[in-house]
Amino acid sequence: MSPATSAAPKGMDSPIVPKILKVMARANIALYRATGGRVGGTWRIGAGFRKGVPICLLTTKGRKTGKPRTQPLLYMPDGDRVVIVASQGGLPKHPLWYLNLCADARVTVQVRRDVRRMRARTASSEERAALWPRLLDVYADFDKYQSWTDREIPVVICEPA
Repeated sequence: MSPATSAAPKGMDSPIVPKILKVMARANIALYRATGGRVGGTWRIGAGFRKGVPICLLTTKGRKTGKPRTQPLLYMPDGDRVVIVASQGGLPKHPLWYLNLCADARVTVQVRRDVRRMRARTASSEERAALWPRLLDVYADFDKYQSWTDREIPVVICEPA
């Protein structure tokens, strides 16, 4: 793993950031579910401002609680697979949803009104190398996030169960 090459914006490591993200995620999930993704189904911030990035809802099983946990995530369709990135905006730790799917690969992915049971796995080094440039075409800020952290940001492949 190489050291982070550029500094994240000031304040990103504040303990308030995850709390803000959690509130925003809850609102996004509610709107997405209520409208079948018509509202909350596209990310238009940063690199996604001009050309929106599609959002899916990923539901994992909490590794400690066993309860369903849902997150709105940017995704890239890849045939019958859904590819997501565990970037957490370049924060130093993996997102909790990623730790949950590492403990139990059975997930549910909702794209618009289509809800599918899938199996999630971390892409191999070779798969990540092939997928990363395509993911940057979808959302260029992933590269910026990678430069802000020392961890290699995992690429996750969700495949039909």
